[in-house]
Amino acid sequence: MPDLPDWPRTLVIVAHPDDESFGLGAVLSTLAARGSRVSVLCFTRGEASTLHGVAGDLSVIRRDELRRAADELGLDGVRLLTYPDGSLAEQPVDALITDARDHAAETAPAGLVTFDPSGITGHPDHTAATRIAVALGRELGLGVLGWTLPRAVADHLRAELGIGFLGHDAGEIDLVVDVDRQAQRRAIACHASQAVPGKPAVAPAGATGRSGTPALAAPARVHAAGRLTGPAAGSLRARPGVPIAPGRRNTAVTGTTMAVTGGA
Repeated sequence: MPDLPDWPRTLVIVAHPDDESFGLGAVLSTLAARGSRVSVLCFTRGEASTLHGVAGDLSVIRRDELRRAADELGLDGVRLLTYPDGSLAEQPVDALITDARDHAAETAPAGLVTFDPSGITGHPDHTAATRIAVALGRELGLGVLGWTLPRAVADHLRAELGIGFLGHDAGEIDLVVDVDRQAQRRAIACHASQAVPGKPAVAPAGATGRSGTPALAAPARVHAAGRLTGPAAGSLRARPGVPIAPGRRNTAVTGTTMAVTGGA
């Protein structure tokens, strides 16, 4: 059965602090638990967030939350840049690529992890980070694994949370893996500034999930669905340099930790 690649080193490219936890947490902790040295490159400090559950300077608060979350996930390190939150898509591409290339030179990844081309919610910062990851993968000859949502899960989340989650049909998803979410729960709890008012940051350990339940209310075992840059579905041998785009069979992307299908 297809599984996550056994990359000895993995570079994660995201836009905001908490993207590594709410979205990618279970996938990253699984990679780390299997021996991959996982590092995160985060382009912004998330200072423009409309959620502000902790008093103080968000750019400082979210920096510290990211570092604590990375520790909970067992990650090897974090590089937090200072591009303006909410305007990543407007920044010079050459500068973004240079920063990503420099960090890759330091960490020597065997593969990259990011969001799918939709950015999960269509957020311009998310899609910009994904484009940089794909461009870097093409330049360095590395496979790119991106997180995606099955359509039913996205529809449920959109209805429940009022956020524009974007999903994919089963035929567009090449990789489904089982992951443990205990570390992800702990990482999510580190992002107190981003807690949605009236909702718990994480669910109790024994909570029972249902298909589409988001990370803040999910059981310990979930199915992660996604596709890997590479040949046909079922293959985990990444073909470098293939741009990822919606609807392209050999393109993008990945395992979602939000496609809950059962209990722990």
